[in-house]
Amino acid sequence: MTLIVHSARVVDDGVVTENGWVRVAEGRVAASGTGDSWRASVSPETTVVDAAARAGAGAALTAGFIDLHGHGGGGRAYEDGVDAIRTARALHRAHGTTRAVISLVTAPLHDLAARVRLVADLTRTDADVLGSHLEGPFLDPGHRGAHDGDLLRAPAPDALDRLLDAGAGTIRQVTLAPELAGGLDAVRRVVEHGAAAAIGHTAAAAATAAAAFDAGATILTHAFNAMPGLHHRSPGPVGAALADDRITLEVIADGVHLHPIIVRMLCATAPGRIALVTDAMAAAGAPEGDYLLGGLDVTVRGGEVRIAGTDTIAGSTLTQDAALRVAVGAGVPLAVAVQALTTTPAQAIGRADLGRLVPGALGDLVLLSDDLRVHGVWTAGVPDRGAASRS
Repeated sequence: MTLIVHSARVVDDGVVTENGWVRVAEGRVAASGTGDSWRASVSPETTVVDAAARAGAGAALTAGFIDLHGHGGGGRAYEDGVDAIRTARALHRAHGTTRAVISLVTAPLHDLAARVRLVADLTRTDADVLGSHLEGPFLDPGHRGAHDGDLLRAPAPDALDRLLDAGAGTIRQVTLAPELAGGLDAVRRVVEHGAAAAIGHTAAAAATAAAAFDAGATILTHAFNAMPGLHHRSPGPVGAALADDRITLEVIADGVHLHPIIVRMLCATAPGRIALVTDAMAAAGAPEGDYLLGGLDVTVRGGEVRIAGTDTIAGSTLTQDAALRVAVGAGVPLAVAVQALTTTPAQAIGRADLGRLVPGALGDLVLLSDDLRVHGVWTAGVPDRGAASRS
């Protein structure tokens, strides 16, 4: 099957190309260009989409969004099994997230290992599932957020290896607090297994965070949240990450986790190193009310998720198209914000075949109107039927 989307602002890898087009053949980007040059590639089997006709003047075409950090959506949590993962992924895919890492909250080791194996199996059948992200149990109890404090532990080699072995090479990211006993060795162990080590849910000072980065950690999990803040005499893990060009910083641009000024500041300070993530839980795209997140009771009111009876934030109801609108509304240039949804997260997990609209890359596309509403989603050139209904 061949697909051509034309007459769009093509936003790719930090650049905006006016009146552009992209051709996808056999699931991968085959060519791109400007003007009417796409016409030479049309055959009877080609599906042609006029971006301006479908999404209006100012329509934008981007690579598919990639979410490094999310826990569910559509009323279902990723911990609840295959059907729940597919339901949540359908919700997020319709909002432009063509591929995602499945984030798993803290749980008993045997449960986590079983869930990691389940996700590993899904990577072989569901191409939009990129693998798993262990957000726990190796976290600081004082910065546990919406994680069960009774289940937190230091990253002992046997516990870490049990989980890594369960993933059989499909664990993409492990978040841990490097100040815990064995923390720096755990960073090295994660990296040796081919996953990205991430620093988060931590009390680490800047020096400890920097040591973790030198040990191989390359991601800061939801910057500013569940960690010390940025102070002019105590820069903490955020300051250490901003000062290190090797580090990708996750940013939750929902207007709750971070003030819009901070979102704009981070994008300006660390260009090409920001990954806009959702940290979404089951209530994304679902009614407000009471939910479970990793065994903890949470409430959703006014679009905000809190642990029941507290002010502690417990994930979000965010989708990545909404994150794009928040970031651009905060003053982040469109090309920069799109890069944070596409190229940067792909690079963070070593997927050079995703996040860009260059020949050979997987043909994941998102068509947006000028006000950044989704009007079309294609995964490897195949249209998502739910996208238009959610625009």
